[in-house]
Amino acid sequence: MTARVLVTGGAGYIGSVVADQLLARGYEVVVLDDLSTGHRRAVPAGATFVDGGIGDRAGVTALFARYPVNAIVHMAAVAIVEESVANPEKYRTNNVAASQVLLDVAVAAGVRRFVFSSSCTVYGHPAAVPIVEDAPKSPVSPYGESKLAFERVLGEYAARHHLASVSLRYFNAAGATELRGEDHDPESHLIPNVLGVALGKRPSVDVFGTDYPTPDGTAVRDYIHVDDLADAHVRALDIPPDGAIALNLGTGRGTSVRQVVDAARRVTGHPIPVVDKPRRPGDPPELVAAAQRATAVLGWCPQRSGLDEILASAWRWHRAHPRGYRS
Repeated sequence: MTARVLVTGGAGYIGSVVADQLLARGYEVVVLDDLSTGHRRAVPAGATFVDGGIGDRAGVTALFARYPVNAIVHMAAVAIVEESVANPEKYRTNNVAASQVLLDVAVAAGVRRFVFSSSCTVYGHPAAVPIVEDAPKSPVSPYGESKLAFERVLGEYAARHHLASVSLRYFNAAGATELRGEDHDPESHLIPNVLGVALGKRPSVDVFGTDYPTPDGTAVRDYIHVDDLADAHVRALDIPPDGAIALNLGTGRGTSVRQVVDAARRVTGHPIPVVDKPRRPGDPPELVAAAQRATAVLGWCPQRSGLDEILASAWRWHRAHPRGYRS
């Protein structure tokens, strides 16, 4: 019997690519999304779409009754760090309380495998880079706190309900596939904002912080192609059940903001003016993954995460979809 997987947030940037890869590998896919930030057109044609929220107990119960699933890939969340500082209760409600409703209904329905979209923000300002999974957890935003809080809930459920879970701590998702790309409103990610300048949508890109203790003074991040991220989720469904584990998803290579801009100039052929701005509160100087554990546990290795390839894939998608999924 073909396994059926529920992808919450499957109308979003990463969730839609995960749904694509699951379908390509023979899974049946059900997407649950309230479309508050996702796009109906991003949901793959082969997936069953259910319009609803993870915190709607009656709705989620009805979904499991109609579409019994073998596993869940949970990606539905609010995910803007700055907004979480301004409205922390929204993040506690959506990312923790509503997620626990989903989890309770899933356990009652007999689901025993759960893959969770977590974040490197659980580490806060790391003392050492690259960051290993056992590094101290000290998030500096309510968004990061919400991700860590739900990881801890999964640990409790592993002990109480024999729920096998994998928390995948993303570093910086980027790039696009032929069909799926980033379409956020507002857009807070560097690469689509840089490409927006090349597309004529904005006059310049803001560089927040030029005095960090990094080689060129700008913040350093670990960029990973969305296709590589999605591959890790599918692999996480296949590992033997073993309680609750957490894995970093990154390349182990750091790239500064100025390096991203320079690469975008090279890929697009546009000058891409920049405006230097003060640091944003809470931004760490450097976030780079130690990803050896994901390789060991999942047999996973990024295949498309070179910076130029990431930018070229995103550039193709944005040129083909100048108004995002409204194109």
